[in-house]
Amino acid sequence: MRYPRLLALALLVLLLLAWEWAVQAFKFSPLVLPAPSVIGAALGRGLATGYLWPHIVQTLLELGLGLGLGVLLGFAGGVLLGESALLRRVLMPYVVTSQVVPKLALLPLFIVWFGFGTTPTVVITALICFFPLLENTLTGIAQVDAARLELFRMLGATRAQTLWRLKLPASLPAILAGLRVAVVLALVGAVVGEFIGASQGLGALIIAAQGSMDTPLMFAVLLLITVIGLLLYEATLWLERKLLTTYSFSSN
Repeated sequence: MRYPRLLALALLVLLLLAWEWAVQAFKFSPLVLPAPSVIGAALGRGLATGYLWPHIVQTLLELGLGLGLGVLLGFAGGVLLGESALLRRVLMPYVVTSQVVPKLALLPLFIVWFGFGTTPTVVITALICFFPLLENTLTGIAQVDAARLELFRMLGATRAQTLWRLKLPASLPAILAGLRVAVVLALVGAVVGEFIGASQGLGALIIAAQGSMDTPLMFAVLLLITVIGLLLYEATLWLERKLLTTYSFSSN
C-alpha cells in the first residue's frame, strides 16, 4: 500500500520539478504560466494573511449543504423508485430530464428565483450530485439476488423488513459508489455555482483573480479545490471501508 503511494508522490515531485524547470528555461511570463514556486508563494500568502479562509469556508458551507440535500433526495428517491415500478415509470423521465439540462444554464434562473448568495449554489449543487446516488440506489435495489428475495418471502418478511434487512444492505456497495461520484460532482457544482452571482467562495475568487489578471492566485485556488476534492474522496473511501467491514462482520 505504501509503495504505490510513494511512487505517486515521486511522480508528483518530478512533474513539479519539470514544470519549474520549463518555466525558467523558456521564460514563461507568470501571467501565462506561473512556476510552482510562485503558485506556492501566492497560496502561502493567502492562507497566512487570512484572505483565502472566508472563501474556503463559504465553498465548504455550500458544498456541505448541497451534498447533504442531494444525497438525501437521491437516496430517498432511489429507494422509492426501486420499490415502486409505477413511480419509476411515471417519474424517471422527469428525473432524467433534470440531468440532461445544462446546470450552468439553469443558474441565472435560480438567481432570479432565490436571489444572489448561497441558496442558488446549494440548489445547483444538490441538483448535480443527487442523480448518481439515486441511480446507484435504484440499480442496487433492483439487482438483489432473486433467491434471497424468495427466501425472505418464504420466511414471511414484510416489505419494510425485506427492504431494510436485505435490499439496502445488499445494495450498500452500489450506494457507496454513487456517494463517491456525488462527492466529486458536489464540489464541481459548488465551484461552478459561484462563478455567477456569488461574491464569496473559491469559484468567485477564480473569477476575481481572472479579472485582475492574477494568474498565480488562480492556480493557487485551483490547487485548493483539488486538495479539498481529494480529501473528500479519501474520506468517502474511508467511510466505505468502515461500513462494508461493519456490515460484513455483522452478517457473519
